[in-house]
Amino acid sequence: MSESASTNKPPLNGRRALPSNNSNAEENEVPEMDAFGMIPRGFNPKDYLQVVSIHMFKEPHEINKQQHHTDKYYNPKLIVRRGQPFQIQIDFSRPYEPKKDQIWLEYLIGRYPQPNKGTYIPILIGDVLKPGVWGAKITHKENNSIRLSIMSSATCIIGKFRLYVAVWTPFGIIRTHRDPATDTYILFNPWCQQDAVYLDDEKEREEYVLNDVGIVFHGDINEIKLRSWSYGQFEEDILDACLFLMDKAELELSGRGNPIKICRVASAVINSKDDNGVLAGSWDNLYAYGVAPSAWTGSVDILLEYYSSKQPVRYGQCWVFAGVFNTFLRCLGIPARLITNYSSAHDNNANLQLDFFVDDEGQVDNKLTKDTVWNYHCWNEAWMTRPDLPVGFGGWQAVDGTPQETSDGMYRCGPASVQAIKHGHVCFQFDAPFVFAEVNSDIVYSRREKNGSQVIVNIDTTHIGKLIVTKGVGSDEMVEITENYKFQEGSEEERLALETAVMYGVKKQTTQDTTYQPQKDVELELQVQKAVLGSDFKVTIMLRNNSRNSYTATTYLSGNIVFYTGVTKSEFKKHSFSAKLQPLSSAAFDVMITSREYLSELLDQASFHFFVTARINETGKILAMQKAVVLEIPSLRIKTKGEMVAGREMTVTVEFTNPLKQALENVTLRLEGPGVLRTTKKEFRQIPAQSTLIWEVKCFPKRPGFQKLIASLNCDALRHVYGELSILIQKP
Repeated sequence: MSESASTNKPPLNGRRALPSNNSNAEENEVPEMDAFGMIPRGFNPKDYLQVVSIHMFKEPHEINKQQHHTDKYYNPKLIVRRGQPFQIQIDFSRPYEPKKDQIWLEYLIGRYPQPNKGTYIPILIGDVLKPGVWGAKITHKENNSIRLSIMSSATCIIGKFRLYVAVWTPFGIIRTHRDPATDTYILFNPWCQQDAVYLDDEKEREEYVLNDVGIVFHGDINEIKLRSWSYGQFEEDILDACLFLMDKAELELSGRGNPIKICRVASAVINSKDDNGVLAGSWDNLYAYGVAPSAWTGSVDILLEYYSSKQPVRYGQCWVFAGVFNTFLRCLGIPARLITNYSSAHDNNANLQLDFFVDDEGQVDNKLTKDTVWNYHCWNEAWMTRPDLPVGFGGWQAVDGTPQETSDGMYRCGPASVQAIKHGHVCFQFDAPFVFAEVNSDIVYSRREKNGSQVIVNIDTTHIGKLIVTKGVGSDEMVEITENYKFQEGSEEERLALETAVMYGVKKQTTQDTTYQPQKDVELELQVQKAVLGSDFKVTIMLRNNSRNSYTATTYLSGNIVFYTGVTKSEFKKHSFSAKLQPLSSAAFDVMITSREYLSELLDQASFHFFVTARINETGKILAMQKAVVLEIPSLRIKTKGEMVAGREMTVTVEFTNPLKQALENVTLRLEGPGVLRTTKKEFRQIPAQSTLIWEVKCFPKRPGFQKLIASLNCDALRHVYGELSILIQKP
C-alpha cells in the first residue's frame, strides 16, 4: 500500500475488521508486484511470462454482447450477465506453457475486496466449466495467445468489476496494471435458470428486460388514458447512474447479488424523502424551480441529472417514480413492468376502510376525512424468486417508489408478493398490508351526529381497486391483471382472502357499534357526459323509487377540482334541489357545468370529482355517491419527413393546436426517442387561442429497427399533452 492510501484509512469500529464496503465507485490500490520476501538483486520480471494485452470482445456486434443480450447498451465496456460464459483473449510475451506457467484472473469490486464477501474473486484456469460457478478454461491456443471462456457465478454481485491477470514467480506475484478498458459490468440474467430473476418466456424477457419504451395508463376508470414513456435503460451513462443509486443507498456490495435487497433499497432511493434520493414529489400544482411531473417524457433526463448533480430532481408524481424505477430494474436485468391501479386507496391508518365524513348537508368534511382515493396509482412489479418466503410466493413482486407511508422508518414499499396479496397472506414481508389496502378497501360514509356519535350512512365495497392494468407483451394493448391481485368481487374466495388478511393483523374496524340500515328502496345513479377540455358538459342525477310510497329527496351536488390523488383543491359547483319521487318510477335531473366555472381552477390532470347526496325526507336516510371525471386533453401530432436511415439526418415535426379560448403562455415542448434522438426542448412565449404551432427538429438516428418518438407540451394552463409516433429506421 502506498503511503497516502494507508493514512487515508477510514476509522474502524470495534465490531468489524474492515469498514463497510458499500460503494462500487471506490477502488483500492492493487500492487503490481506482490513480493514474497526480499527480492534478489538479479531478479528480472521480464524472464517470466508477461501479459502484453487483453482483448475483451466488447463491441456490440461481437460474441459477448450478442450472446448476453447486452448489445443495446450504449457503453464501450464489456457487459455480461451472470451465470453464463463469456470470452476473453490474453496475449503473452511468449507462448503460454501450462506445465511451467501459473496464471490466474482476479475480479475485484469496491474498496475493500474480500474473498468471503464475493468482492474479491480469484479464478484459476481449469479443464471444465461448472454451470453457475466461477471458473475459466482455455478454448483456443495460438502462437502467444490463449482464448478463455469464463463462467461467472449465478449469484454474483451486480456491478462493475476490475480485472487483473496475475502471474506467479518464485519471488512474488506480478499483476497487470490497472486498466479501465478491461472493466467488466456483470448484470442479472433472466436467461439463466439458476439466477433468482430467471424468466422462462423469451417474449416476456424481450418485453420486461429489453424493451426501452413502455406505456403509462392514467386518467380514471371511466376515461382510461395512455401515454408512452421512454425508459432508455440502454442510453449512455444510464447503467453507471443506476449503479450510483445503489452506492447512494449505501447498500453493502455483498448484498448486491440479491434482487430482494436491491428492490427494497431502490424503492427508498427513487424518492427524495429521508435520503435525498432521485426525485422530489410535488402534488400541489406548483412546480417552481423545477419541471412539472407531466412534462417528462422518459427517465433518462431525470437519472442523468441526478447522477451529475447528486441532488433530488424536481418534480415527480407516481408515474414518474414508477417510470424511473422501471428503468433502474430493467437496466440491471431484473424483469419489471409498470402497473396502474384505478381507484387506488391511500389508507392512512391501514384499517382496510376509507373513512369519508359527511356533514348535515351531505357535504364531505375535509378536516375529518384523512383517507383519499387516487384516480389511479402507478407502481412496479419485479420478477424474482422469494427464498425468504414459503414456496409459492415467488414471481411478480409489487414495489413502489412513490412516497406515501413509511415502512421500517423510511419512505419505501416492497417487494411484496402479489400472490400473497391475492390470498390475504399479508404477514409476509415487505409491506403487503399497505398494498392489500390499496386494492381492497371499502369506502365508509359516516355522519357525525350532534351528540358526537358517528352514524354510517353508506358502505361502498366495490369502488376500490376496480381495475389493475399493464402494457401487453410485445404490443401496446392494455392487459387487465386485476385477478393477479384479487378474486372476483363478491366471490366466496374474495371474502376468505379478506378474512385471512384480517387474521394476519390488517385492522378492519367493525361496524357493529354504529347502526347502519341503508335505504333499500331508493336507488341513486350519477352520469357525467364525456367532455373535451374547454367545453361545457352536463351531469345527470337519476333517482329510482322502487317502493309504493311517495318520497321527497333533498339532493345536493358538489363539483370539486381534485388532484389525481383524490385530494380536493376547491369546490367550484354547488347545486341543491328538491326532488319528488313518485311510487315505482324514476326521475332524472340535469345540471350544466360550463367551462367558465372550472377553467380558472383547473389542475394539471383535468380531473373533477362529483359527490351527490340525497336525503329522503320521510325516513331521514341518506344515499351517497361519488364519481371521478377526467376531461379529454388535446394531443400533439408528430410527423417525419424524408428518408429514415441510421446515421443519416432526418426531420421530425411536432404540431399542436391550442383548443382553449385563451392564449397559452410560456409553453415548453419536449421530444425524445431512444436510439433516435436525445431529449430536445424548445420554449414558446405564446400560442394564441385556436392557433397551431409547428416545431421542426433535425436528428441523426443511431439504431436501425422499430423505434418510438415521444413528445410532451407543458404550460401552467395546460399539462398532460402528449404525442407519439412509431417509426422504422432502415439500416444504412
